[in-house]
Amino acid sequence: MFPQLIDTRPWRRAVDDGLNWVVRHWGGTFETAAHPLLMLLKAIEDLLVATPWWLIIVALTGIAWLATRRWQLPAVVFAALMFLGIMDLWKDAMTTMALMIAATLTAILVSIPVGVWMSRSPRTRQFVAPILDLMQTLPSFVYLIPTVMIFGPGKIPALIATIVYAAPPLVRLTDLGLRSVDPAVLEASRAFGTNPRQRLFGVQIPLALPTILAGINQTTMMALSMVVIASMIGAGGLGYQVLQGIGRLEVSRGLFAGLGIVALAIIFDRITQAFGRQLQARIGMQEAR
Repeated sequence: MFPQLIDTRPWRRAVDDGLNWVVRHWGGTFETAAHPLLMLLKAIEDLLVATPWWLIIVALTGIAWLATRRWQLPAVVFAALMFLGIMDLWKDAMTTMALMIAATLTAILVSIPVGVWMSRSPRTRQFVAPILDLMQTLPSFVYLIPTVMIFGPGKIPALIATIVYAAPPLVRLTDLGLRSVDPAVLEASRAFGTNPRQRLFGVQIPLALPTILAGINQTTMMALSMVVIASMIGAGGLGYQVLQGIGRLEVSRGLFAGLGIVALAIIFDRITQAFGRQLQARIGMQEAR
């Protein structure tokens, strides 16, 4: 046994007392601040659940066709969506999709500006990079504890935990994409008299879009990977079906729900990758496929 050099109990009590103080005095403020996230999630979920199943299939299959102009990806998307319907997982899949979309949209709104800021300030990068490392490596159950204490079990802590877990890749890839733009191109734009804002929106972001889209792809996949953990605190959806399969020792329930999560992952992964290849082909980074 490692010798006890110091008594850590006062530190632990201080952390617990501090969090309890935050919950008592600031819990209502945090709930008010998070209310727009809940409204966004509920709006997306209500829309997906209310939309006829055939219309969602047509829409996603059509998006897959636009992304590739070939029949293979639309066929895969169609088969994956039909699997969700045939296995009686459609409503749970829409709930899971709503959580993923809400988390991804929020992550995009937060991560891209932070990534732009990092790319323009080495000092900011030095400050933010350790925070991103912590967000990616800290077990999700650790930051589930304070969110559940503040908001209680439900969709809000599940959404916040998903955002915290899924946002770092997009921040990093936005920063990387903007810093990877050819300096000669930036110098040529300066020669034409552009200001920093014009160079950012007219040169850097367009050229970095494939990398940024890869970050969105990674954020989407990481948001989907959180659905089982998020279901433990009230997110519902396919993750809850997996938990029920574990709790009841129903292999079929857990297996089919897990395959449903895989089906959603395939749909969004392949579509975002296809759009990324389109963007790369348009700017001449690779041959169109």
